[in-house]
Amino acid sequence: MSRILNEGQSKAKQNISALKVSLFPIFFLVIFFLANCRPSPVILLPLPSNIESIEGYASLRINGDQGSSRSKFSFSFLLPHQGRIEVSNILGRTLYQIIVTEERAAFIVPSKRVYWQGEEEEIIQYFLGFRLDLYEMINLLSGKWESKEMGHEAEEENEVWSFAKDERDRIMAGQRGEFRFEVKEFFADTPFARTLVFQHPVNYGRLKVLRINLNRPLKKGVFSLSVLERYEQKSWAEIEKILTDEN
Repeated sequence: MSRILNEGQSKAKQNISALKVSLFPIFFLVIFFLANCRPSPVILLPLPSNIESIEGYASLRINGDQGSSRSKFSFSFLLPHQGRIEVSNILGRTLYQIIVTEERAAFIVPSKRVYWQGEEEEIIQYFLGFRLDLYEMINLLSGKWESKEMGHEAEEENEVWSFAKDERDRIMAGQRGEFRFEVKEFFADTPFARTLVFQHPVNYGRLKVLRINLNRPLKKGVFSLSVLERYEQKSWAEIEKILTDEN
């Protein structure tokens, strides 16, 4: 009986060894596949002398009087004034899209085939929780504030941007009225923000850029609003209800 058990154990060990050998190529292929499916590394250096387009992926966390929210979003910007933002939940499902052109700005809920058209500052306010125009949002990520005449300065409220710089002359903090932001981490030796925090009387949060690329060819029609011809226009109150039900 002992001999039979020993033989059985020996065969079991041989089978396990054979299984390990046969699984090794599969394990190697899985690791190789996962490694190649990770977001492409961020390559910003050397910075191009002229930035025409910016695209990437980021996460956003907002806390405020209405509770807290976490989301991820992809972004594509064609300077100076075209942008597309696609927001998804933590499970990767698309919640809504924002498309801004020089003529129009739309907030789109593709799952319901509906949209709302409004001022770009209003649309970005829903997304970030505070009013910015598109170029100011681009500047928030790129740190290139002085390259433009400060976009929308809310002159009627006598509010203008003020900035603080670090020892490398990069903008590390800024304020306009009651809105403040601070760059906690930069991408290497660039002025581009990797992580920034922001604060406003009604909310505060953190934005972290996970991937960013410059001057890559953008998809054809990425800023097209032709899809709206097939979608139904809604009021903002109706859009808010749809988003609440979706969540």
